[in-house]
Amino acid sequence: MALLSGDTAMAFFAASVLLALVPGPDNVFVLLHAAVHGARAGLLVVLGLCSGLLFHTAAVALGLAALLATSGAAFAVLKTLGAAYLLWLAWLSWRAPAGLPGGDAPPPLGARQTYLRGVLMNISNPKVALFFLAFLPQFVEPTRGAVALQILQLGGVFMLATLLTFGAVALLAGRFGQLLQDSPRAQVRLNRLASVVFVGLALRLVH
Repeated sequence: MALLSGDTAMAFFAASVLLALVPGPDNVFVLLHAAVHGARAGLLVVLGLCSGLLFHTAAVALGLAALLATSGAAFAVLKTLGAAYLLWLAWLSWRAPAGLPGGDAPPPLGARQTYLRGVLMNISNPKVALFFLAFLPQFVEPTRGAVALQILQLGGVFMLATLLTFGAVALLAGRFGQLLQDSPRAQVRLNRLASVVFVGLALRLVH
């Protein structure tokens, strides 16, 4: 069984944490979701995003990402679907009601629905697959055995880094969101901000 060396695993983990901290669609999605719906919802989104990374890791290990990189039509279709999903989330956020005076909040999203939002957000972005295709092989050591197995191990390390980093973002954003629960006007503004950001992410994805 091929195993990553300790030095390679640590170097890859450090690089993954730094990349997770760079503002991008996924961590912005976590930030806004936790601020609007609470830390628990943010953590469920993080779990969904990490589950989506399983798909991208497998795609690189099996060579699917390379096929995607050479097929302009497939890439365009995936980008369009991903942008459409983000625009749908923007519409939902824009129409979302605020909590009522006295602290009553609108019904929270179900755990399954929140988790699936994270999954769909990740797997509908073909740029993640292409990023994995470019990033993960740089840390592969062919002399240590099966390349596909090392890719899967690197994907696991990346998911751990994402879980820890994005989890911290969700907890902090959830705490900030709690401060807005007694202000319906602030909640409406936050929902509208989230809607605008989702539109921006959709436009970024199709370019």
